[in-house]
Amino acid sequence: MATNKKSPAAPTFAKIAENKKAAFDYFFEERYEAGMVLEGWEVKAIREGKVQLTDGYVVIRDGELFIIGCLINPLKTASTHINPEAARTRKLLLNKEEIKRLIGKIEQKGYTLVPINLHWKSGKVKCDIALAKGKAEHDKRNTIKDREGKREVERVMKSRHR
Repeated sequence: MATNKKSPAAPTFAKIAENKKAAFDYFFEERYEAGMVLEGWEVKAIREGKVQLTDGYVVIRDGELFIIGCLINPLKTASTHINPEAARTRKLLLNKEEIKRLIGKIEQKGYTLVPINLHWKSGKVKCDIALAKGKAEHDKRNTIKDREGKREVERVMKSRHR
């Protein structure tokens, strides 16, 4: 009798929040996946989808990464003995070598660290961050032009298939 062996399951990624504004404002050079240090009420609020990432940014202080401006709105059923703060500075977890490399890149002119999205990975909240360079105004116009061109092509293709 043959036994059914299950193949190792691929890690499941469930998106929590995405920073679409970052893709419009920056060119992404490199991407990293970092863990987040969270409190219990924050995890519960994230499960309910009470997260906003659009105004967030990442800073390096004393050789550690911190995300600032990531809003996690507390649930009304949060515990009474804690005082939840929505805009708390949260620590990101990354390898020391990667942090040192990022410090070297950040010191170059025009580079910054931007949070791209939050997602679940193996039951833990992960934050994708990108080493990014700011776009100039004409680059943003090109992005809008390309996006609208793609929409027009899709509209024409859709009407052609009817």
